[in-house]
Amino acid sequence: MLDKVAYMPLIPEHEQSYKNGISREWIVTNGLGGYASSTIIGANTRKYHGLLVASLNSPVERKVILSNLDEELEVRGKTYRLATHKYPKTIHPEGFLYLENYSTDPVPTFDYSTGGVKLKKQVFMLHGLNTTIIRYHISAETSNTIFRIFPLVTYRDFHHVKRSKNFQFRQSTRDGKLVIRNGEEKFEMFCKMEYNPKSYWYYNFEYDMDRKRGLAFQEDLFNPGYFETPVHCSGNIFDFVVSTPEIPSNIDVEEEFQKELSRRRGLCSPVGTANPFVKKLVLSADSFIVERKSTSSESVIAGYHWFADWGRDAMISLEGLTLVTGRYDKARQILSTFSKYCFKGLIPNYFPDRQDGDAGYNTVDASLWFVHAVGRYFAYTKDQAFVSNIWPVISDIIENYRKGTINNIHMDSDGLITHGPQLTWMDAKIGSLNVTPREGKACEINALWYNALCTVTWLAKSIDVPSSDYKQLAHQIKENFAKKYWNADKLCLYDCIFPENPEIKDASVRPNQIFAISLPFPVLSEDKAFYVLQKVAEDLFTPYGLRTLSKADSKYVGKYEGDAVSRDKAYHNGTVWPWLFGFFISGYLKVHGNSENNRQYCRTLLLRFTGHFNEAGIGTVSEVFDGDPPHNPGGCISQAWSVAEILRAYAEVMTGTPP
Repeated sequence: MLDKVAYMPLIPEHEQSYKNGISREWIVTNGLGGYASSTIIGANTRKYHGLLVASLNSPVERKVILSNLDEELEVRGKTYRLATHKYPKTIHPEGFLYLENYSTDPVPTFDYSTGGVKLKKQVFMLHGLNTTIIRYHISAETSNTIFRIFPLVTYRDFHHVKRSKNFQFRQSTRDGKLVIRNGEEKFEMFCKMEYNPKSYWYYNFEYDMDRKRGLAFQEDLFNPGYFETPVHCSGNIFDFVVSTPEIPSNIDVEEEFQKELSRRRGLCSPVGTANPFVKKLVLSADSFIVERKSTSSESVIAGYHWFADWGRDAMISLEGLTLVTGRYDKARQILSTFSKYCFKGLIPNYFPDRQDGDAGYNTVDASLWFVHAVGRYFAYTKDQAFVSNIWPVISDIIENYRKGTINNIHMDSDGLITHGPQLTWMDAKIGSLNVTPREGKACEINALWYNALCTVTWLAKSIDVPSSDYKQLAHQIKENFAKKYWNADKLCLYDCIFPENPEIKDASVRPNQIFAISLPFPVLSEDKAFYVLQKVAEDLFTPYGLRTLSKADSKYVGKYEGDAVSRDKAYHNGTVWPWLFGFFISGYLKVHGNSENNRQYCRTLLLRFTGHFNEAGIGTVSEVFDGDPPHNPGGCISQAWSVAEILRAYAEVMTGTPP
């Protein structure tokens, strides 16, 4: 509550406890793109952290509204502050010292103990609303106890920190609710405790992870006042509700809590809850499926905290997020959402952070993944009506790739697809510099192209429509693929064939070749597939996925760390991506056979992620890991295709051959 906090360095064991606490983060979501998230000790370490990060135009236009709550217990005249904040050169208060336990079951739950008082704090959101509820269960040895809550608020875009000079907050009460306004923007808070409107500004909060990532890391937060109540010896339950633009009328918190628990149980019922590994992945998978207001349908958030919905990520994730989990209605809606934005045969690479912005089409593979996703949907459902309905989009994609479309995407005389730079998933860019441009004929693009033509031929037969000469074209591609991509010296595939001189090929050992052997319709023959798998296993395999470049390559970067430039240089030049693990597993079973022994081996590999569930993003899978041991996690704490592909692969090895 002070403008300046004295420099009080932590003693070594407390410093280690603080570092361990901020290394583990939790997140709950609301199906709109909004969320609540922080570290397990309640110290915000990112500008993206907050107890209410609302999506005002789902799933985008996300605003941090309630940054945090400072709770304190006054017991027999002594005050215990449960919050933890980082200020310049100090941590204050040190509430993490009172934290006894943390769990995510059934929702993020924090158990504090101090001065003879036990406090349990639980956080959940109302699904489909920008509303967060924080529940407190308190028991005290003495009735001489007072509980206070100090809200720390802001109202800003979640990508940008702000200072006090940027705000003109006003507060008022309406029907017992506290209404906070900043210009035309407003939100409400409610708690059945006495409210004291004594306001303060808290200055110079510091966010450790943002500092580490080379981002702006300081901001000010507004405290409009505090809520206060005496605590009885037992049976104390206090609910704090925050919502924008307003709190739902006649809200029954206990009823809403039970409704959310029931919803979560329903998610797990199609796959069973006996397996805790699967349960965590299924619950995490749910967090990425969001409403897209512009289409009145569903979409997929690529990753938390900062990604919006991306076409490539959504299509790769679709099987694991929706089909494995039996949520076929969601799969249909997601496919419909992206089909509505198909432009000249291209599915959007991304949607902007503002709903009124234009979709981006800088991708060569999103459309091919779209065809793959429709094929997987049909494999699970045999839904001929839906495939017939979406067939014009599929046909449009194939014909535009054959005849040519924007970004220099077109079929060459050999049947292979050629394309411009920075259009594959390896798309990192530093200013005008494409870190891994891969212009020409990238190997996974033509593996996907072959898979798409085979998928379309199969779908066309299933719904009884002409498929032209796709089968003959696929045969031509398969022959030319083997001739042009096979690297006899390394016994694997070239990564890319350059457009200016087809005889010059990129021999970098990258994981993109795994798709030539792992997709439903593999483009590579079995004998060559064996060597590809062997090379990938030798050079790229780690316990958390595949490296993006062999360690033997001079361009290899083993640590994903530092500022944006440093991270972008490493992003696809050695960094490990978990989503590739799923395709490695599928490739392994295609090459070595789908025996019970082989599936058991693959299960063992996948279960290594169990330990990761308790680090970085609790109960989910990170975006990336370092290429070098010990393979520390990095990037987003929860990534859609990471979760989806681990879940899909695990389902495959548990049940045998997928649909």
